Amino acid sequence: MKDYIKIPMDIEKRSFQIIGDEMGTHKFNEEELKIIKRVIHTTADFEYKDLVYIREGAIAEAQNILKKGTSIYTDTNMALSGINKKALNDLGCRVICYVSEPEVAKIAVERGITRSMAAVEKAVEDGVEFFVFGNAPTALFKLKELILEGKSKAKFIVGTPIGFVGAAESKEEIEKLDMPMITVRGRKGGSTVAAAIVNALMYMLVER
Repeated sequence: MKDYIKIPMDIEKRSFQIIGDEMGTHKFNEEELKIIKRVIHTTADFEYKDLVYIREGAIAEAQNILKKGTSIYTDTNMALSGINKKALNDLGCRVICYVSEPEVAKIAVERGITRSMAAVEKAVEDGVEFFVFGNAPTALFKLKELILEGKSKAKFIVGTPIGFVGAAESKEEIEKLDMPMITVRGRKGGSTVAAAIVNALMYMLVER
């Protein structure tokens, strides 16, 4: 059998070399490129080079929030699982997801809304500043409503809902807000992409 790379970090290093070779020309700066490459590494999809939107100043703001230690709210347990726990611990941060909590499920049923919407309301009540959405367009729509109503302290958003109903539209709406964010335009995205973006941001601040 032909020899193959067995050391995990060497596999990742080689993967990023291949991504760099195959990306072609681009206008990303060094920090933006780290995010784009990690998303492509997670998905094996070079289309993300043209889909990821990084608002000017967003990376610096995300880093400022992460460095002071923060609670990161995410709309899925999959994204929660994918966000690197060692990096979180090194930064004094934590990641939370309320969608499976009985209290949130009860509120959703009583009010006829999605659990993701009810969970965002709870996160806003808790004063969360850093929001990460990988799945639920309704959660992104709800956060925008709460921001416009002056109820949310959100300072940074990762918006990557995936799907055919409301996903692209929710990201279009959130981009209308004048605040730091990273989104994936169109139908693509998902929890793994959301986690990859957060990990890329953290890896700029702490060693793996």
